[in-house]
Amino acid sequence: MLCLCCAPHSTTLAQSRGAAVRQAAVIARFQNGGNAVEIAADFIDHLLFVPVRVNQGQPSLFELDTTASASSIDPARAAELGLTRLSSAQMNLSGLDISFAQLASVPQAEFGARFGRPYQGTLGNDFLSAVVARIDYARQTMQLYDPTAYKYAGHGKSLRVTFVDGLPVVKAKAIVEGQSIDADFIVNTALAAPVLIFDHYAGARRISLRKSISAASMPLLQAENDALGRLDRFQLGPYSVEASLVVFSKQAPPAASDSKLAGEIGAEMLRRFGVVIDYSRQQILLDPNSEFNSEDFEDMSGLTVVAGGANLKQFMITDVRPSTPGAEAGLRKGDVIEGIDGDPAAELSLPDIHRLFRLLGPPHPLVITRNGKTFTVNLRMHRLL
Repeated sequence: MLCLCCAPHSTTLAQSRGAAVRQAAVIARFQNGGNAVEIAADFIDHLLFVPVRVNQGQPSLFELDTTASASSIDPARAAELGLTRLSSAQMNLSGLDISFAQLASVPQAEFGARFGRPYQGTLGNDFLSAVVARIDYARQTMQLYDPTAYKYAGHGKSLRVTFVDGLPVVKAKAIVEGQSIDADFIVNTALAAPVLIFDHYAGARRISLRKSISAASMPLLQAENDALGRLDRFQLGPYSVEASLVVFSKQAPPAASDSKLAGEIGAEMLRRFGVVIDYSRQQILLDPNSEFNSEDFEDMSGLTVVAGGANLKQFMITDVRPSTPGAEAGLRKGDVIEGIDGDPAAELSLPDIHRLFRLLGPPHPLVITRNGKTFTVNLRMHRLL
């Protein structure tokens, strides 16, 4: 439950008390004398995308990313919208205007292929420092509040946030094969995994997974040798999640100077909660929702599928791991998926395919094109972890 009292209806980026970034002011102005708005959002693999207009232009979908210091727009999207100048830019959300001294222009080249939709922009920590944001994974919405008027009155628990090289960090504990990792974890709303642990951290402590598979099917995990396994338990404050998936990542940590930085907490873990991001008070509040005790299912196909072609509706298999359902069905690298379960590719999206590959049940008939020939194979999932 939230209490919103009378207060001024504009806020500026904090330069102290938990400031995430050190740059020109970002100003939030709530419309019509209000101090709170609710926005219907798009969720893809539990990543959050918010409809945004830049300078009152056509709407774009911006990803919420707690590891981005600055909000930005894709250069190609800016060109489509005719935005030739990004200084003194304004983002217009439903009931809220956010003013930036300078909106950055940053591309993400592999985003469309891995997520099946064009990349258009990012809401970063400069944006989040101007508001209090509540992500409601259960209702698929985001609420934004004036920090000076916001008062939390729910039953969730608070985690203290500190910043390491501009990244929001909380204390958490991971139990792996009976060994405990009690350390700092980056909160990453743009990570399509529950938990990621840096190999360098685990290796220094001789912590490893007895059973793992390739993490190549997880969107935007760059290292080919990343391993996917299961934790015994992951604990955030008083909340413990059993047997969640974990990625052991070869990538270098973004704040390598911090020896206590063990990994990242991603959207697949955060989706178990209502999440309040309140940088003004140096806290993230977690309130378990109906998905708190739900199981994490790995992608059981053994396939890496990327989107391409017109409208990102061509789905190509770029890797087939041995001894997996994909290999057992005879699928090969370079095969193109033309349809699944009677639905043509034009009616599917890459997230639809990801969801199907995480479901146990009857086999899925896949229509495949290979070397100009079209045929059907049956893909039956079975657990890999």
